[in-house]
Amino acid sequence: MSRKVQAEIERVFKKVAEGIEEFEDCYDKVLNASNASQKEKYETDLKKEIKKLQRLRDQIKTWIQSNEIKDKQDLLHHRKLIEKQMEKFKAIEKEMKTKAYSKEGLLQSTKLDPKEKEKLDLCNWLVDSVDALSTQIDVLEATAETIEGSLGKKRRDVGKVDRLSELHERVERHKHHIWCLERIQRLLENESLSTEQVQRIQEDVNYYVEQNDDEEFVEDEFIYDELPLNDDDA
Repeated sequence: MSRKVQAEIERVFKKVAEGIEEFEDCYDKVLNASNASQKEKYETDLKKEIKKLQRLRDQIKTWIQSNEIKDKQDLLHHRKLIEKQMEKFKAIEKEMKTKAYSKEGLLQSTKLDPKEKEKLDLCNWLVDSVDALSTQIDVLEATAETIEGSLGKKRRDVGKVDRLSELHERVERHKHHIWCLERIQRLLENESLSTEQVQRIQEDVNYYVEQNDDEEFVEDEFIYDELPLNDDDA
């Protein structure tokens, strides 16, 4: 490994340490915010900090896949440090995504009329489904990185190359479902979709989320076809 690359790696490690410190500071402010507007501001700051860390993680992942670098322990360690912060952000993000239904609303959900309760339950289900798929993506990407790191420059191992292709394809499918589910949540919240429309796809989405890794799994590519997900006027 050249001195230039080593210096660049050390510079990124320093940025990771600084970024984690900034993230932790924002994270504490979110947890201790005294009012909703203050909390919203800190959540925005937190999102900026996690994006900075994710960019550093992308750079680290590139080095992990490089054959030029033999000892990758420090790189893997710093990637894991960032991913721990990503997990913390996911918990906050889940709350951010459901902020239309505040904590008070969740606590008082038993007092909601049946229709509102039904809508709230569906919104929570959508958020949980997105979280589950996001976690699966992390696992798939980590597996792909391991395989890529074991491939030589000539990439002659056909089995590993095919496995990589399969993993990348599954990641893209998961991302497609996440986009659809997040779009459905927005449309449901602004009443452009009815609870009945969402309930009709619930069983098929659950099957995809829970069984997509099964050998006998067969994907239904038309789950969302009857929903106006691409209708900007919705």
